[in-house]
Amino acid sequence: MSSIKSFFRSVGWPISLMVGFFVFIAIFGSLVSPYDPNTQNLLAPTESFSAAYWLGTDNLGRDVLSRLIAGAQTTLVGVTIVLFLAGIFGMLVGTISGYFGGWIDEILMRMVDFGLSVPSLVVALAIVGVFGPSYWNMIIALAIAWTPIYARLTRGVVAAAVNQPHIESLRVLGASRIRIIFKHLVPVALGSVLIYASADVGILALAIANLSFLGLGVQPPQAEWGQMLVSSLPYLEEAPRLVILPGLALTIMVVGFNLFGEKIALSKNPRRMTKRKLAARKKLFMKEIAT
Repeated sequence: MSSIKSFFRSVGWPISLMVGFFVFIAIFGSLVSPYDPNTQNLLAPTESFSAAYWLGTDNLGRDVLSRLIAGAQTTLVGVTIVLFLAGIFGMLVGTISGYFGGWIDEILMRMVDFGLSVPSLVVALAIVGVFGPSYWNMIIALAIAWTPIYARLTRGVVAAAVNQPHIESLRVLGASRIRIIFKHLVPVALGSVLIYASADVGILALAIANLSFLGLGVQPPQAEWGQMLVSSLPYLEEAPRLVILPGLALTIMVVGFNLFGEKIALSKNPRRMTKRKLAARKKLFMKEIAT
């Protein structure tokens, strides 16, 4: 419990609550949503704020609040799947490359360098353009585009750890390659990957919204913030909230997760000891010597 409290204290309670709110919506959104996000009420199109519809309705009479909640679920579930797939395959490639080295490392890393030389969103656009616009094609395209990032990151961590004395000792003692890789190298790389992934959530959420805005991602009637933005543009003058609300929700999520990932990364860096802590340590040390 104390470690959890110290973690939230290091990250910051406002940022933690912001991220926790979106995670809660992604998990329990269907339970708190007032209406079915796809239910139409053609008698109340573009209705403003009211007791029945807190954030009003869109051009088809669908509850905006329910669709915002469903959009958060769509985005965060998609981000989780992309990070899981990209992390698994990226760690697999990076671990094999960093552990074996030699010509295997050269071939795999040249492929990774080629993937990194092209912007991730351009790769995703190309893949979706070939296989057609759909939610799952978008997820697979983003996972492929993000895999080289985690492969390069994992390879660097594994290559630095593979020559450590304890790994050499395991080899001398006859430990199998599988044991060394999965028991001692993968856990080391996993920590770095998770820290990097926490900062990637906001970027991926923005990528999903961009692809959906261009009509290459989530397709109607499934709710997604980018798709909600583009479908509401014709009603910008009549009902500007239809554009403002999903854009505001996306901005808050991206900023929140970016700050969250940055705080986690900074919390892993060694901090300079304050004069008060240094004096306390010195006092405790002198007390131990005296006893």
